[in-house]
Parts: sequence; structure tokens; C-alpha cells
Amino acid sequence: MFLTITTTGTPERPATDLGYLLHKHPEKSQAFSTSYGKAHVLYPEADADRCTAALLLEVDAVALVRRGKGKGRGGAPDAALAQYVNDRPYAASSLLAVALSAVFSSAMRGVCTTKPELPGQARPLRIEVPALPARGGQALVRRLFEPLGWTVTVAPVPLDTEFPAWGDSRYVRLVLESETLTLAEALRHLYVLLPVLDDAKHYWVSSDEVDKLLRAGGAWLYNHPEVNLITSRYLSRRWSLTRQAMEQLELVRLAETDDSEVEELDNAVEAETETEEKPTPLAVQRRDAIVAALRASGAARVLDLGCGQGQLVQALLKDVRFTEIVGVDVSMRALTIASRRLKLDRMGERQASRVELFQGSLTYTDTRLKGYDAAVLSEVIEHLDLPRLPALEYAVFGSARPRTVLVTTPNVEYNVRWESLPAGHVRHGDHRFEWTREEFRTWARSVAERHGYGVEFTPVGPDDPEVGPPTQMAVFEIGNVNEKEAKAA
Repeated sequence: MFLTITTTGTPERPATDLGYLLHKHPEKSQAFSTSYGKAHVLYPEADADRCTAALLLEVDAVALVRRGKGKGRGGAPDAALAQYVNDRPYAASSLLAVALSAVFSSAMRGVCTTKPELPGQARPLRIEVPALPARGGQALVRRLFEPLGWTVTVAPVPLDTEFPAWGDSRYVRLVLESETLTLAEALRHLYVLLPVLDDAKHYWVSSDEVDKLLRAGGAWLYNHPEVNLITSRYLSRRWSLTRQAMEQLELVRLAETDDSEVEELDNAVEAETETEEKPTPLAVQRRDAIVAALRASGAARVLDLGCGQGQLVQALLKDVRFTEIVGVDVSMRALTIASRRLKLDRMGERQASRVELFQGSLTYTDTRLKGYDAAVLSEVIEHLDLPRLPALEYAVFGSARPRTVLVTTPNVEYNVRWESLPAGHVRHGDHRFEWTREEFRTWARSVAERHGYGVEFTPVGPDDPEVGPPTQMAVFEIGNVNEKEAKAA
């Protein structure tokens, strides 16, 4: 995929100033490594009258598959064919937008130390994109670019020139021309609108995408007639992020109207309240307790059994002492969300080698689970019907048999302390049971005795003197046959 940027000049303002603005010398061909291949910058023509810079992104199909973990576009495990048949090496998309930002980052920010007067000057610009996905057609392309000061020439790309009866593809050839825009403005327009027209980003969209959108579009997006569509598509239709971005854009609009700074308007909450200490959520306390126990055990290769959306896997990846982390869950949807949370498609090769996610049932023996230092069953057992617990017990303690096993489960006695939980109700609709401290210890001791483990019990969360902690944790160790219960037990 590629695009070209052309400008014309005069003896007083030569077109070769484009090289200063892009920070790329017109007499050189340069290459830059990206996550998905190599970006090349070259100048097909460069003289005082006319200068053209071309950005060519050479996509590495193998890297694309590896970084996507073999899960196709967007990391969806049900779209495996997309890793082999897709348009990313050929059509402008979010891949090209990311390359623009990486290769021309100074130009996008309007920085030119050699000639600082150049970035603020409007100049004749012609941008050509030979193959652009356009979900919404030619009309949408015009609606997006024309309000920004571009003269738009857009033509459909036929499916096959040999068979005109087949009609047009969803791709267009785009030419943008302007005399009134700076190069930085032009690059920021492309950075935002290329992914919007493609309507499919190649990576998981997280909250930092809101900041990227505001940095590139804050000066022009808030009063664009298609602001809602642009924001929604850029953020992959994630409504919470879209709402956050729209709120920030409204502040920008109000600040400009009032001739003030955004910070002056966004001051409804006093600074002191921002520093008030918030209680740590129980889920975070539980993860911290698990990580601490794993560190104490000396484990390096860890199984997260019933990993759900990958929060614990994410926490373990932050500690280099855990050299191999495997997340297992029966739900493919949960694994998809975990993959996106972990940003597996953008993860570096060394980091990616430490983590693996796969589907599996914990009530069946699985040879893939053997040979690990530790296994974690965090808030898992209560989701099983009681008659199926012996199958899970054998699969984990009898077959996989890691040196250390951590099991956490709710303490039903603590439920009376939850103001929002009606009496007699469990904490989650899918919980098949919730045990008292004595019930959990009776089960854990019997499991340890049958399989040659010792077991210790640790409270997680505030340890109430009457009803105990909200979460109870058992730490099983092979060979540690002398049980040492925690004082608070």
C-alpha cells in the first residue's frame, strides 16, 4: 500500500522544502521498520518547481499472522481465514495510518528545527491514495474530506477490468488537493480518516485511542459535520470510548467559543477530591494476593485455569520472574476479550513468547497442562455444579499436578456485609454454591490428603472479626504436609 504527497513551488519557496517538513532528504531512499513490515520513503521527483514524496508500506504477511496470533483481522479467532486472504498489503488502512504517524511524526506535530517558519505555512498539496477502502462509498469520502478544505476527486476501482459487468469494488482511488492547508494538518486528516473509511482497525482499541484521536483531530474534529460518525468508527464503535471522546470534544468547542483554555472549563471537581484515597477493589486485592503467593512459591511457569478476560495474565506479564504464563478458559469469547486486553496483535516478540491462551475444559484431563510450576483457580470452583468438582480435582491435582495450586473462592459468611446483596443471594448469578470458611477448608484438606499436598489458608480482603474475609484462598504445595493455617483463619 502507498500514498504520495506532492507540492509545487517557486524560486522563493522551492517545492523541495517538502524534504525539510517531512525530515526526509529528497536525494535518499529511506526504510523504517514497523511492527508489520517495512515502510519506505522515496522521492520520484524533486526540484524547485515540483516535489513528490511517496510512502510505501511493505507488509510482512508472516509478521502479520504471528503478531495476530493466527487469529485473523482484529484478533477474532473465528476469522482465521482472514490471516491468509485480506487487503492489508494492498489497500490504505489503519496500518498505513500508523506508518504515517511513525515515519512522519515530527511533520504531524508541525516541528521543523532547520526551518521553523515552514510548518505554519500553507502550501499547494496534492495527495493520492490509489486504493482506499471506503465503507460508505464515494459520497462518504466527500463528506469527510470536503469540509476540511480539500478538493476531492474520487473514482471507484472496478472488481476486474476484464469483466466490467461485475461492477465496482468497495475501493476507490482518491486524490486530495488544497492550497490552504499546512502539511501537518493534511497528515493529521489522513491519520484519522483512513481508518474511519476502512472501518476496521488492525489492533485492539483501548482508552489511549481517545488521546490519539484528540491529538490528531482536536483542532478540527469538534465542528466537523460528521463528528459522530468519525469518532464512533475511529474508536471501533466502543460506546464508552466514543462518549468519552465526545465529551472532550465538547469541552474543546466550548473553550474556543469562550476564548479560554479547556482546563479552565473542566474544573467542576476540586483538586482535593482527586487526591482522596479510593478503596482498592476486591478483584485487585485478590490478584495482588495471588501474585504475591506465586512469587513466594518461586514459580516461573504458571497456569491461569479459568482465566476469563485475562486480568491475572496481564498482571503476571508485568513481572519478569514469570517466564511462561498460560491462560485456559472454556469460553472462546472470554479468550477473544483476553487477547484484546493483552494486545497480543501488537505485543513484541519477546513478550509474546511468554504468554499463550487456549481453550480447554477444567473437568477433563489435558496433557497440555502438565509440567508447570503453579496453577491458579481464581473464583472458578463456585461456577461448577458440586457433582463435577471431583473431575476438576483429578484434572488439576491428579493429572496436571503442578507443584503449587492456588484456589480462591467467595466466603459466603461475608455476604451479610454487602449492602447491595439481598439476604440469601449469592454474589453472581452463575455461582452454583458459595462456601463458609469451614466448608472450604474441609474440601481443601480432603483434596490435599488424597493427592499428597499440604495446604495453608490465607484471607483476602478485609478480615472481619465476626464473618471473616470476603475471599478465602487455599495454597496447596506438594510435600508441604504440615498444614499451617493463617492466624486470621
